[in-house]
Amino acid sequence: MPYSIKVDGEKYAKSFGRNLPISLKDSVNLCRALKGMKLDDAKEYLEGIIKKKRAVPYFRYLDSISHRRGIGPGKYPVKEAKYILKVLENAEANAENKDLDTDNLYIMHIAAHKGQIYKRYMPRAFGRSTEIRRDRVHIEVILEEREEEEE
Repeated sequence: MPYSIKVDGEKYAKSFGRNLPISLKDSVNLCRALKGMKLDDAKEYLEGIIKKKRAVPYFRYLDSISHRRGIGPGKYPVKEAKYILKVLENAEANAENKDLDTDNLYIMHIAAHKGQIYKRYMPRAFGRSTEIRRDRVHIEVILEEREEEEE
């Protein structure tokens, strides 16, 4: 599966998480919160979510989402944060392999896409069966090395 953005050059590192067993709705909101962050800040943010110290502000799929102090509607998507953290660490390892400066990496692009749906059937009473659907999600990350900003 190709990336949704074409980037060529030596200043970029990419990573792709395929068929992750996480929620698409939570992933979309989490990716929006991470876009544009510095890599170290994003990893710290995800670890805060995993410890339930920081909530993710939700901008989409707001039906029955309660408000959190200081951000409005939000949640603590722990499972999604763990998987996205792994994809970010993989992208960081790819950047190190390309000899990029890992202190100046920013998340240029991060997106969640719908993946495969695994269908299974569970037998029920009186000869019937029920379909079990397991939705999967693809996560794509592109990191960009920026020059140091002098103050």
